[in-house]
Parts: sequence; structure tokens; C-alpha cells
Amino acid sequence: MRTGWVLLAAVAALSAYYVYLPLPGTVSDPWKLMLLDATFRVVQQTCHLIHYLRLSHHLIVLNYLIFTFDKLKSVSSEDINITDAIFDGVEVRVFEPPAKQDERLKRSVVYIHGGGWALASARTSLYNNLCRIMAESLNAVVVSVEYRLVPEVCFPEQFYDALRATKHFLQPDVLAEYSVDPSRIAISGDSAGGNLAAAVCQQLSKDEHLAVRPKLQALIYPVLQAFDFNTPSYQQNMNMPVLPRYVMINYWIDYFNGNYDLAHSLLINNHTALDVSQALSFRGHLNWTSLLPSSFKKNYKPVIQTTGKAEIIQEIPALLDVRAAPLLADNETLQLQPKTYVLTCENDVLRDDGVMYAKRLENAGVEVTLDHFDDCFHGCMIFTIWPTDFSAGIQTRNSYIKWLDENL
Repeated sequence: MRTGWVLLAAVAALSAYYVYLPLPGTVSDPWKLMLLDATFRVVQQTCHLIHYLRLSHHLIVLNYLIFTFDKLKSVSSEDINITDAIFDGVEVRVFEPPAKQDERLKRSVVYIHGGGWALASARTSLYNNLCRIMAESLNAVVVSVEYRLVPEVCFPEQFYDALRATKHFLQPDVLAEYSVDPSRIAISGDSAGGNLAAAVCQQLSKDEHLAVRPKLQALIYPVLQAFDFNTPSYQQNMNMPVLPRYVMINYWIDYFNGNYDLAHSLLINNHTALDVSQALSFRGHLNWTSLLPSSFKKNYKPVIQTTGKAEIIQEIPALLDVRAAPLLADNETLQLQPKTYVLTCENDVLRDDGVMYAKRLENAGVEVTLDHFDDCFHGCMIFTIWPTDFSAGIQTRNSYIKWLDENL
């Protein structure tokens, strides 16, 4: 009997040790976040073991598990009509609220989901619920893009899927079919979806033949660059739950179909060292010492290698491709961007990507709203349904929808 109690105590102690992470005092729902992160780590480590044993790709297994256990309760909204369609070869899910009396046309949001270009879906309950609530709250047609994922395809196919679906929807006859006002369309996305939304918006802004353009873009904790993995937010939040720095670097490597052996060189910015000529012209575009406020810079120092590895850029030129890293865009492109909303979270490695993009857009003359949350973490906006319900999710989602409602 005593042995059983000892074993139970040992298991409890080990479990607590695995779950516990030191978190900033400002993080909302800290223990719930630790449990969520511990669950993520267990699942990811299991998937990596399966990958190591060469039984399947870890991302395929992870997505299979996501869909298998995707049993979260849907938000009831019988008034929203949900249909699946194909837009220029790309699957989309369309959320349509009912027509109201004396209402001719509705506003619309093209939404691109997150997941490191590799995970989740427009059909998972987390994104299905988000788009339902957006359609209902805004009385808007929401088009959720089901782009193809890593490892089925890699960059630039995710970008082209999102671009093709968006351009198809923007055609006047398609907008008329869905009773959408062509002057009231936003493009939006979270995390990797925010990356694709920003890249698509930049591409659309340069298309001279486009008759209809987005009125707004709304980017939720977007990932916007792979140039510098040592911005203050990357340094401050390197071990933060949900998206630690090494996981974000691995997502980039997977997106580019690169080699995981490059991870350490990327982490210390060897790919953008001063002797890497291909990177020199981009350095001023994301100089965080001038783009970030002092409250974010704190006492962190830039990590700039004198000598690095130019062969990394030769092997993965997409690291400096503006379609993958919209923060690298030139000022002429930024001047063409529509009114912009950027949501950032303090406890997120990607905080500074969003803040720098907002500042560069502002410097280019674009009207920008930077909506920063001190107590929130990466990915929080989709976590609003039990058992993954966080006050941070409700808070950020409400603020995001409020901005869209007031500006779209």
C-alpha cells in the first residue's frame, strides 16, 4: 500500500514538473495555459516519435489527431447558412447570414486560418465557430479559405491558393451571386493566416487589372518575417507556451521544405549576417531598434552576426521572398495597402512582427490601428469554447470584431 502511495506521489510530482512553466504575472488563466501547453507538447512529441520511426510525417499525424479529437461544441447559430464551394480550384467555406428587409448588399470578410501553414482547417470547430460568430455579429458574408497544407505542398503554394480564392471572390459576378457590396470587403487572418492575408493584400494592391480591391486588412498576431529570430519578443518569449521560438523556426523550415539541420543557424541569425550580400538590402526594412517603442525594446540587444552562412539563402531563397515575408516589402508597396488593423499579444514571439509592420505601414501613410494586449498569448483568439476557453480569447475576438464592425 505504501509503495502505491509513493508511486502515486512520484507520478503527481513528475506531472506537475512537466506541466509547470514560469509565466509572466500578467498572463491571464496561467494554469489553464500551462495545461494546454503540456497537452500540445505531449501530442507533438508523440508525433515526432512517429516521424523519427519513419511511420509517417509528424505534421500528417498531428493533423489527423486534430481532426479525430475535434469534438468541441459548436456555437449554435441556426440563422447562418454554411456551404462549401470551390473558388478557382481552391476549397472555401462560405458563411452567409439571412437577408434583412430593405437590405440589398452585405459587407464581407475573406478569412485565412492559422496553423503554421501546416495545421488546422476552415472546417475545424475552432475556426468554424469564429467565422460563424463573425458572420452573425457583422451581418457579413465570411469566406474561409481552405488552402493546402504542408507537407502536401510547400511555399509558395499556400500563398497562391489564398490569392486565387480571393481574386475569384472579388470578381463582380461572384460578389453579386453572394449579394456582397464590392466597396466593403476585408481580408483577414491569424498567425500564418495573417501572413498569407498580408502577402495576398500586397499582391492585390499591385494588380492593375483588378476591378475590386479590399477596403481593409485585419491581421491577428501575424508572422511576417524570417529575417531576425532575435527581436525583443523572440528573446523575451522564447519558451512561451503554444508557440516557443524553436517551434516557429521549425514551421518556417517546413514551409520552405528545408532541412531541420539549419534550425540552429537560423536561430542565431547566421542566414542574415553582415557578409550575406543577399540580405543587406532588407536590413533597414525591419530594424527593430528604430521601429519598436522603448517599452518593447527594453534592454534587449540586436543579434547581428559579422560572418554567417550565405549558403542558407542559396538553399532556401524563400527566406527573403516578400510573398513569404511581407515585412520585407518596399515602401512603394506598403503605400498601396488599405486601412489596416494589427492585433498583437505581449506573450508572443511574433509580437514584434506585427508591431514593426504597423509602424512601417504608418510611416508609409497608411491608416493603422495597433491593438495590443498585455495579458494575452499567441493563438488565444480561437480558444473561446470549453475546455479550451480563455478570457484572452473572448477579449481579443470581441475587440477584433468591434473594429471590423466600426470600419468595414
